[in-house]
Amino acid sequence: MHKTYTATVAALASLLISTAALAAAPITGTWMTEGGKALVRIEPCGDAMCGRIVKVLRREPGKPTTDIANPDPAKRNNPIEGTFILTGFKDAGALWKGKIYNPDSGKTYAAKLTRNADGTLKVEGCVAFLCRGPIWTPAG
Repeated sequence: MHKTYTATVAALASLLISTAALAAAPITGTWMTEGGKALVRIEPCGDAMCGRIVKVLRREPGKPTTDIANPDPAKRNNPIEGTFILTGFKDAGALWKGKIYNPDSGKTYAAKLTRNADGTLKVEGCVAFLCRGPIWTPAG
């Protein structure tokens, strides 16, 4: 009986350790987008992670300050600052999977976030099986 109990505990401990090793690296915090254009804060929202634009740092001349391309007409007057661009991100092992919203086009895509060994964040929007995107750096 003691051997069975010990074997069961060892198996459970091994399972817990291997599950923890498969968890994606944390992504919470404030990130500077590629080219230093904006700051995006990623934090928990419900049972997932979400990210919103907290500050536009470099505005392109003539570019609107509101979300005018949003497919929801009721949101087109919302300021870009405060807009959620990352939604529903869940730990998928070595990375996070969710949705990314592009305020320039008003389109939402499947997306992946991966924390790199150097502390940067790879942000990829996906169309079908093709995923690509920029590298964000910690802002703080």
